[in-house]
Amino acid sequence: MSTADDAPLALADVRAAAARLDGLAHRTRVITSRTLDERTGASLFCKAECDQRTGSFKFRGACNAIASLDPAQRARGVAAFSSGNHAQAVALAARLHQVAATILMPADAPPAKIAATRGYGAEVVTYDRYREDREAIGRQLAHDRGVTLIPPFDDPAVMAGQGTVALELIEEVGALDVLLVCVGGGGLIAGCATAATALLPGVRVLGAEPAVRDVTKRSLATGQRLRVPVPQTIADGQQVESPGALTFPVNQAHVADVALVTDDELIDAMALAFERLKVVLEPSGAAALAAALSGHLDLRGLRVGVTLSGGNVGIDRFAALMERRGWGLDAPSA
Repeated sequence: MSTADDAPLALADVRAAAARLDGLAHRTRVITSRTLDERTGASLFCKAECDQRTGSFKFRGACNAIASLDPAQRARGVAAFSSGNHAQAVALAARLHQVAATILMPADAPPAKIAATRGYGAEVVTYDRYREDREAIGRQLAHDRGVTLIPPFDDPAVMAGQGTVALELIEEVGALDVLLVCVGGGGLIAGCATAATALLPGVRVLGAEPAVRDVTKRSLATGQRLRVPVPQTIADGQQVESPGALTFPVNQAHVADVALVTDDELIDAMALAFERLKVVLEPSGAAALAAALSGHLDLRGLRVGVTLSGGNVGIDRFAALMERRGWGLDAPSA
C-alpha cells in the first residue's frame, strides 16, 4: 500500500478504500439524541456501524483487504483469526469476491457469531483463547493451507478500510472537536485517527477500552507495546493482549489518550442505546458511547463523534446483561 511521506497509513489510503467499498459496504447513518446531549453537555454524533453489513465496522477493513488481493491470491483463498466480528466480515467479504475462507475462532466466542460466520460460507476452526496463541495458530494455518491471512487489525488495507468510518462521519456532519473510538487491537482507531487528523487538524482522537484491559492506554503512556493476559471482560471484541505492531505507531502519532470503561458502564451504555436510540449494541460496540456517558471526560460544549462499532449480540446474552444491571426495557425514545 502506497502512503505519503513513508507514513504507515495516509488519508489517500482511506480514500482509496472508500472507492473500493462503494456499493459493497453500507454508508451507515449518523444518530443524534437530545437525551445524550443533555447527559453529556455536548453535541454527540453517533456513527451506527451496528447497521453495517455483518453487524460491525469490521466489514469495511476485511472487504478492502480482500478487494486489494491479486487474482492468484484470491484463487488460493484466505484465512483469518477473530473472536467474531472480523470472522463474519471476512466470511462475507470472501463470499462477495468468490474467495474461499477459513476462520479461526475461540471456542467460547458468542454462539451467534460462530453461527453467522458459518452462515456466510466460511469454514470455522476453534481454539482456546486463554491457553493458545491465536495469531501463531492463525499464521500456521494460513501457511499450511497456502492461503493469504487477513489479520483483524494489523494490516494497512484493513486499517484503511476501517478509516472510512471517520471519513463518512466527517463528510456528513462537518467539523468535530473530539472523536471517540473503541480500541481493541487498534485498527479502527488507527484508520479513523488517520482520516480525522488529516481532515480536521484540531480534532482530539480518544480511544475507549475496558478498564481491566488498559494495555493500549499504558502502552501509549510508556511509548512501547505492552502485553497483558487475555482479560476477563464482557467486551469480547476487545479481549486483545497487546496493541498491533502496525497499528501502534499510527496511534502514537494521532491518538491523544484512551478512556477506560467498566463492564457496568458498558451495560449501561447498551441499555441507553436500546431504550433511547432504538439501537442494539454489543459490549465492545458500546465502548465509545460508554466513555462519553461515564462522566470521566469533560465534553461540555464540544462536537463529539462517537463510533457505535458493532451490534452482534444474541438476544439471550443481551437480556442476561440487562438483568445483571437491573435494567428495564420499556422506556420511551428521545
